[in-house]
Amino acid sequence: MAIPDGLAEGEQSVLRLHPHGKTMLRPAAILVLILAVAVAVILVLPASATDVALVRLAVGVAALLAALVWFGVPFLRWRSISYELTTRRLSLREGVVTRVGRDFPLTRISDVSFSQGPVDRLLGCGRLIVESAGEHGQLILDAIPSVKMVQGTLFQLVEDEHARLGRPERPEG
Repeated sequence: MAIPDGLAEGEQSVLRLHPHGKTMLRPAAILVLILAVAVAVILVLPASATDVALVRLAVGVAALLAALVWFGVPFLRWRSISYELTTRRLSLREGVVTRVGRDFPLTRISDVSFSQGPVDRLLGCGRLIVESAGEHGQLILDAIPSVKMVQGTLFQLVEDEHARLGRPERPEG
């Protein structure tokens, strides 16, 4: 029997995450560049030019379309990705128009680790690497906020699930 929010009976949500905001740094920089170029073009146009209002409108519309393509679309993709840790599984959901989901039962996870580069350490995020038995093998999730805490929580949940089922297996990590 399923509970209304998609969890199985006896299953509880532990963490819900989105990728770290660092994934939006490049689109934000492009947005600033688009705005700077549009303002520069509008300011450089001579006031005596014919149809200056029409040209300014065209520049504004072009800047708006460029901003939607190079900032709006990545923003929607970023916000549509979610990760959920429950007492029984790791769930991944993504998609703006079409939603795609993958669930990894905690009992199939054999190893949980993380890695952080220098920039990731400054920003408090990193890469989570989840090894699972079966056809998918390794799952790599980039830009996970508070990756050390997530890795520790996932490790503990896997251990708890094995104990609940009476299995002695423990993930490494």
